[in-house]
Amino acid sequence: MRIAVISDIHGNHLALEAVLADIDAQGIGEIVNLGDHLSGPLDAARTADILISRGMAAIRGNHDRYLLTQDPSEMSLSDRAAHDQLEPRHLEWLATLPETFVYRDTLFLCHGTPQGDETYWMESLAPEGIVHMANRKAIEGFAEDIAYPVILCAHTHIPRAVRLRDGRLLVNPGSVGCPGYTDDHPIAHRVETGSPDARYAILDHTAKGWSVTFRCIPYDHMAMARLAADRNRPDWASVLATGFLD
Repeated sequence: MRIAVISDIHGNHLALEAVLADIDAQGIGEIVNLGDHLSGPLDAARTADILISRGMAAIRGNHDRYLLTQDPSEMSLSDRAAHDQLEPRHLEWLATLPETFVYRDTLFLCHGTPQGDETYWMESLAPEGIVHMANRKAIEGFAEDIAYPVILCAHTHIPRAVRLRDGRLLVNPGSVGCPGYTDDHPIAHRVETGSPDARYAILDHTAKGWSVTFRCIPYDHMAMARLAADRNRPDWASVLATGFLD
């Protein structure tokens, strides 16, 4: 069994198309999507149309929740940019997505952690805002009540896999369309992956158990960087062009 895992597209339809083409080229017919599909100053509507047409298993991320629950006047720049592009049918599709999901009675899907879509699972923040790997006790604590062999999370845009002590596999596939960001919650920090490529993961199940392969896919990232620049978002333009925020 082979399953592709994607997440954090953030309205980057060119990155999504490149990832889907790579998945199709490898003959993988099953895809799960961990949320944050549309938020950003790129092409939210086209991204939504692609996702709706593929009909993959998907959940809702924190920015998807904001698009559904916040008044547009109170949204962040990225959420408002996406919201202004979306049609009612796109929002209706978002509203059908669950917060968590179990796929094939084997994979547990969430965006942040089972307890919250804004919580980092495998990463922690130092007081000075440095992002680093969380300690094993904290990582395993979030997984205590999940009785599935594979646990999937996203949100941080950082590709990572941890094998829990009982053998369960915890995977973050990284971000399809946004290789870095800044955030003020709970303290100011930044995430930079250092590459403009689109990221996703492939899960393989054999007689030996579950394994994961991370994929880093080139695409026309400069086209998306120019689009962000045209929309007065130099932060997005920089990270889409280089994988760094400056």
